Amino acid sequence: MQTPRLEIKNIVKTFGGRQVVDDVSLTVMPGQVTCLLGPSGCGKSTTLRIVAGVEKQDSGSIHVDGTLVCDAGFSLPPEQRNIGLMFQDFALFPHLTVAQNVAFGLKGRKVTDRVHMLLEKVGMSRHTTDYPDQLSGGEQQRVALARALAPKPRIMLMDEPFSGLDDRLRDDIRDETLAVLKSEGTAVLLVTHEPGEAMRMADEIALMRDGKIVQRGAPYNIYNAPVDVKAAAFFSDINVIHGKVQGALTSTPFGQFLAPGVPDGTEVDIVIRPQHLKIDFDRGGRGPNPTPEDGTAARGVVERARFMGASSLVEFRMDFDGSILRAIVPSVFLPKPGMPLWIMIRRDRCFVFAHK
Repeated sequence: MQTPRLEIKNIVKTFGGRQVVDDVSLTVMPGQVTCLLGPSGCGKSTTLRIVAGVEKQDSGSIHVDGTLVCDAGFSLPPEQRNIGLMFQDFALFPHLTVAQNVAFGLKGRKVTDRVHMLLEKVGMSRHTTDYPDQLSGGEQQRVALARALAPKPRIMLMDEPFSGLDDRLRDDIRDETLAVLKSEGTAVLLVTHEPGEAMRMADEIALMRDGKIVQRGAPYNIYNAPVDVKAAAFFSDINVIHGKVQGALTSTPFGQFLAPGVPDGTEVDIVIRPQHLKIDFDRGGRGPNPTPEDGTAARGVVERARFMGASSLVEFRMDFDGSILRAIVPSVFLPKPGMPLWIMIRRDRCFVFAHK
């Protein structure tokens, strides 16, 4: 079995009596991109700093390629861990050229070859003699990546490295960065609060909340099988319908939903994303029998509708309880407020959780 490039075991860190990192364990294999994802203050950046060696944990250990780099009583200095760092602030030396920035700290006769190879790889070979203040934000990010990779680190730690870029540029830079990291075979631990960035870049996502990893898995799995309502809501807008379990089933105006393993009488939250609501245009209160997947239609009145380009966001006030449900529909359909419509929901795309 292959040894993990990075292994984090049961890390705990407390600040001011508050446990900001709570028994975090994680492995990253060579060439793998793992993302610590979560809201501000959940402990993801503190975890990254502990791995980098700029913060010391209270307990737990970290291994790189099977070798201990720190535990509660021992800590290898950051410069001896062979770990690259990329942060929001590119931190380029303003008085050094692009080539000099990338070469900074390198030794040996092949430094020039390594610098030119990396600048070529990140598309900056024409800027070797430029200074950082002559570069755009995207160009500075590319230089920062080349500099971080220059010493051939076994692990790259990235803390919100793309947040300072504008939206259109950010996607291109993310893709280019990922391609370069994969070509170098570097293990990557990326910190972000943006679900879209995590799903775009990561092979594995570790979702953090209140210092703990609450769910871990491939982007597809973590998106389509959230562990709770909060996990589902972190990745997208959600609708929540309430019900009560009887005989492993929950009855709602949209039909019955399976709730296996949930005791009778338990109140549950049925979660569905807006893109999985359907408008039943043919029903009009009299239409065809619903399919098993779509369940039963329920009537709502359009509260408001907003054009979003490729789609429209429509909010309905439902007749059965006055609640608001949101649906994402093709942008060619933009109903007027007050219009009554029948709504169906994809029962196979719902999540049922015990209410907390």
